[in-house]
Amino acid sequence: MPELPEVEHVVRALRRAIVGRTIIASEIKLPKLISPLSVSSFKRKIKGTQITGVSRRGKFILIELDYRVALPHGRASDTGSAGASPARFATRRFVLVVHLRMTGAFLYLNADEELPKHAHAVFYLDNDRRLVFRDQRKFGVMKLVPASQLAALRGIAELAPEPFTSDFNSDYLQDVLKRSQRSLKTLLLDQTKVLGLGNIYAAEALFRSRINPFKPAAKLSKQRVVLLHEAIKEVLEFAVAHLRGGFNLEAGVSYGEAFERFWQVYEREGEPCVKCGTRIKRATHGGRSTYWCPKCQRR
Repeated sequence: MPELPEVEHVVRALRRAIVGRTIIASEIKLPKLISPLSVSSFKRKIKGTQITGVSRRGKFILIELDYRVALPHGRASDTGSAGASPARFATRRFVLVVHLRMTGAFLYLNADEELPKHAHAVFYLDNDRRLVFRDQRKFGVMKLVPASQLAALRGIAELAPEPFTSDFNSDYLQDVLKRSQRSLKTLLLDQTKVLGLGNIYAAEALFRSRINPFKPAAKLSKQRVVLLHEAIKEVLEFAVAHLRGGFNLEAGVSYGEAFERFWQVYEREGEPCVKCGTRIKRATHGGRSTYWCPKCQRR
């Protein structure tokens, strides 16, 4: 499953390719992808919308859409200026919310290129290109919502602050930790508490801050909370900066995983610690593999 750094690069690739384009038609081959909206309603709502931006909230990709609607005769838009002729159109804003889940991916194809296997949604653009969503496992999700309702959308409303913003600071992290009875590793994977850490990045952040993954979250001192906060930001920023893999939407290659050659502890069971030489251990914790150095991360 793509983690936050991978999703960030997908957003950047989409932004370069499709912002400014208009969706002239769409084709949905897997109705459950856009549920509960019907295929006919989805196609009608998205037709003619202009793509004005691509952003991200957690691992949700947000494709921002504008649609110009003709106003009733004699009714002025609120964008009209005093003394000017009444505006004849108003703009409605929507967001296409996409979660890639395990195998979702976007492709940007020419009109004459063959559709790949597992292509479940096709968006025909005004430059004779197609934006294609494929998903082998069929777990991906698309929801078309009014922009005004985005913040309240289930799955987004519950998310913790973005890790690269000032809202995610050491005071916030300490408050979250002291209210929990869970272990640190388990809590760090909860996107409603700490956003952006999957199994890989949680292990790496705990190793960088020299904190034991099984330590009760509430017992972490203020000083060590500061170290953990810095490590979380560093590991995510490092992953985004050093991400390798296929983010060429036209090539149709997989997104790949971020910076595995830089992993210091993840998937290194039995190998010597890069800091002290002690062999890395692995245990199943909370249903996930947890890697740590028993010497560097004693407490």
